[in-house]
Amino acid sequence: MFERIKEDIQCVFERDPAAQSVFEVVTAYPGFHALLIHRVSHRLWRMGFRWLARFSSHIGRWLTGIEIHPGATIGRRFFIDHGMGVVIGETAVIGDDCTLYHGVTLGGTSWNKGKRHPTLKDGVVVGAGAKVLGPIDVGEGARIGSNSVVVKPVPAGATVVGIPAHLIDSKEVKDKRNQIARKMGFDAYGATTDMPDPVAHAINHMLDHIHIMDKQLEKMRAALNAAGMAVDEEPMPELDDCEIKGES
Repeated sequence: MFERIKEDIQCVFERDPAAQSVFEVVTAYPGFHALLIHRVSHRLWRMGFRWLARFSSHIGRWLTGIEIHPGATIGRRFFIDHGMGVVIGETAVIGDDCTLYHGVTLGGTSWNKGKRHPTLKDGVVVGAGAKVLGPIDVGEGARIGSNSVVVKPVPAGATVVGIPAHLIDSKEVKDKRNQIARKMGFDAYGATTDMPDPVAHAINHMLDHIHIMDKQLEKMRAALNAAGMAVDEEPMPELDDCEIKGES
């Protein structure tokens, strides 16, 4: 028990540069207090003292502004930064080394009994105000952006943002889009980080669409040539023969 408490204190120093001392963490960090109370209420819940478990978690919510159902399963070195407004549902499962910021909800989308809250694998970080809803898995090391609404599973190591949340493009996808942009003679693509998000989103998908059209036209030209109908081809810069996948 004391080893777990030491781990919980140490992880605060690792993830919050504002932490000054062990005394400060023990006396003035609501996330730490909420976790201690949950450890007690969860044990009571598993022992069958359901009302007492709920009452102790209710006291924890009153003291910290963090609501953790005593039935939720939480791993080691869990850190809630700031914490106000965090809600963690009954069947939520949180792995080791996870981090939640204020205003996060791990909620359900059904009134049916059984598993109805998310599972966060090890090392997940959920940004302020994000909502993760339903019995979905968030893969190991995934990142969820602030104020995102996640209703579908998130792959390990991925980053998702938005409402509803969508995957941020991998480096491979960005490289392929850069290739098709250069093929078109369009050089402003590299500046999309400074553009409003709807503009960047539209251009990204236009580039994906153009790349797929090029592949389809190439197949049509090959079929016509095979049928004996010669088709002239204008020379174009070569691209790797690999399809770009748009955002899911």
